[in-house]
Amino acid sequence: MSVISEVDASAPQQSDSYLVEQCLQGNKDCFRELKERYQQRVRYSLYRLCGASLLDDLVQEVFLRVWKGLPDLRQAAQFSTWLYRITWNVASDRRRQLGQQRCQEAKLIGDRAKLFPAPDLMHLHYLDLVQRGLQQIKLEHRAVLVLHDLEELPQKEVAQILGIPVGTVKSRLFHARAAMRQFLEAQGVEL
Repeated sequence: MSVISEVDASAPQQSDSYLVEQCLQGNKDCFRELKERYQQRVRYSLYRLCGASLLDDLVQEVFLRVWKGLPDLRQAAQFSTWLYRITWNVASDRRRQLGQQRCQEAKLIGDRAKLFPAPDLMHLHYLDLVQRGLQQIKLEHRAVLVLHDLEELPQKEVAQILGIPVGTVKSRLFHARAAMRQFLEAQGVEL
């Protein structure tokens, strides 16, 4: 007789709400599955919001907060929105820390190229331009641009994550896109 795991690799992918419920019952394998499911998205969001500096630590901080906060999650069906909210909070905390450490900022920003193995130079140039452009715009605008345009989240969900009205999301998105367009055109990119 074989023992059947709560999370069977051959079974269809479980819903987030099911995995959250299993986590609340102490199933660490289900948390591992949630982490694997969302880790790259969280990593890319944090990179776009904060840069490469301490990226691994920031990702770890997000999932540590998720693990500790799971018992307080009201609606397991809204896990991804809640996760992005935690990601935003970690990014905001990081930006605040950087603001307090202006003299050390150059040391804290790592080599962005290390994130991409066997780089294509044009691809790296494009990624560098986008990252530099993101760093030029206000954090509030950057967050909306990253979540909506790069993470492809609906405006309503972006509003929930950031705790702002949908109209404000639209306004910030308009201004963020205009600022990025202006930056890229100044860098010689034809749009």
